[in-house]
Formats: sequence, structure tokens, C-alpha cells
Amino acid sequence: MSQRFYGHGKLLITGEYLVLDGALALAIPTQKGQSLVVEKSEKQGISWLSLKSDGANWFSTHLSYNDLKKELPKQPKDPKDRLIQLINAAQQLNPHFLEQEDPLKVTTTLEFESNWGLGSSSTLIYNLAKWADVDAYALLEITFGGSGYDIACASNHTPILYQLKNQKPRILQTQFDPVFKDQLYFVHLNKKQNSRDAIANYREQPTEHIQNAIEKVSGISETLLTCEDIMSFKALLDAHERIVASVLNRRTIKQELFSDYSGSIKSLGGWGGDFIMVTAANTNDLDYFTNKGYTTIIPFAEMIY
Repeated sequence: MSQRFYGHGKLLITGEYLVLDGALALAIPTQKGQSLVVEKSEKQGISWLSLKSDGANWFSTHLSYNDLKKELPKQPKDPKDRLIQLINAAQQLNPHFLEQEDPLKVTTTLEFESNWGLGSSSTLIYNLAKWADVDAYALLEITFGGSGYDIACASNHTPILYQLKNQKPRILQTQFDPVFKDQLYFVHLNKKQNSRDAIANYREQPTEHIQNAIEKVSGISETLLTCEDIMSFKALLDAHERIVASVLNRRTIKQELFSDYSGSIKSLGGWGGDFIMVTAANTNDLDYFTNKGYTTIIPFAEMIY
């Protein structure tokens, strides 16, 4: 008998960084995610295989049950040690997890490119938590950390409004289906952002304007859901960019890379990497990005679950 677990990828449309401090954020599960399949094996220990979206081997290792008992550095860099750290954390939350030491084969399969920043780590944590029968938010907290919106996306089938209240996730399923969605695209910046580094940089910024920014961004998150025309939508995106840029004390992505683009550009998640959301009046506008070497461009309807 095999077990299969699945989590959706994620995109944070509003509330980046500020969601950590209580801002109401709009987040969306993506059509593509990651699966985890557990099967019995004839080889002792755990044979682990992680596959890319094209079926190629992304990471493979073999874990003996003694490996799970070795001491690790607090922030291991070796992929095998990071995997052991995750399994150890799941065992802390559920001491019965893997206590039988059965020979197992575990296969994870990504449906999106591993460098897209759509949640290769969060979907793994979510799937591992389901396998171990533990709380996915608790597993995230004692391993990678973060707001948890990505865990919420992994388990949901609609866009969500996400907020931390007293450090507990508050999730409201919603609809985000703009009438002008044919003018919305996601462009990959050809680099992957390390979310932990991005959060660390945010934590180093002065906090005096945080609460005001949280209130403004929370209002934008709600207003975007009922926005009926593209001009108002673009104004909200531009306002959100200015607010977060002020908090981070840096220029917006549009100012840094695309200052002469005619449409609006919204950073998603950690600034400086992964995807941006852009408005484009027609597909010809997208030539602007392809001419600059940004060739991964996904229409709204093909990205959103």
C-alpha cells in the first residue's frame, strides 16, 4: 500500500513582509504544486528521490534510521542534513512517526520549475506534516519559519485572505477573478529569492512606520478583491509598491529594472527574485520583457488554481 500527499504552490499577491506582523494578505494557490508518495521498500532505511517537473532527478539520498539520530548544526547546508532536520522536527511533534523503522521509498515530484519560488520548500513541509500526522504550521515554525501563508496555500483550493492574529493563522477563503484578468501576467525574474534572507533583511529595517503600513496594505488587500477596472487596480498595485518600498528603504522593482515600462509592476513575496505580476494592455506589451531576457511569462488564468 502506498500513501500520496499533495500541496499546491503559492503566490503572495499582497502583504509581503508585513504579513509577518499582522497585515491582511491576499495569497493564491497555484495550479501546480508538489506530491509526496510513500511506498514500502525492500531496502532498509528510507530511500529518498526528489524529481523535477521534467522527471529528472533533483535530489536523491538514502537515510538509515541511525542517520536520523545524529547531531546536526542548527542551520545545516547539506541537503541530506536539511532533510534529516525536517524529519527530526516531525518526530518531535509526533514521537510515533517512523518509530517502526520500516524500509520505505519516498518520492517527491515538483510540477513547477524548482527555481520559480512557488513553494518547493513549503509544499514539502506541508506534505511531510500530513505524512507524519502533525500540524504543518508547527512544523514550519520549528524548521524554516515564516508567516505560514504558503502552508495555507498548499492546503487550499481557492485564493485566501491570510492574517496572523496573536501569531495564529486566520484564513478566509475568497474569490479573486478580475474581469480584466486577461491583462495580468506573471514574469519570472530569472533568479530565486531566499525567503529567510529576505525576512532577515526586513527585520533589520526601522519599525516606526510598520503599523501605518500594515493598515494601508490590509486595506489594499481587501479592495483588490472588488476592483472592477484595470486603472483602479493598477493604482492599488502602485500604491502597495510604494508602501513596501518605504518600509524596506529601497526602490521598487520597476524603478530598479523596468523604469520605462508603461504598465504596473507588483513584486510578489521576497523582493528581488522569483515572480512579479505585471499589467499588459496586450501581448505586444510583453515583448518589453522578452527583449530584456525575461522569457518565462505566465498568464493569470494559467497560474492561478
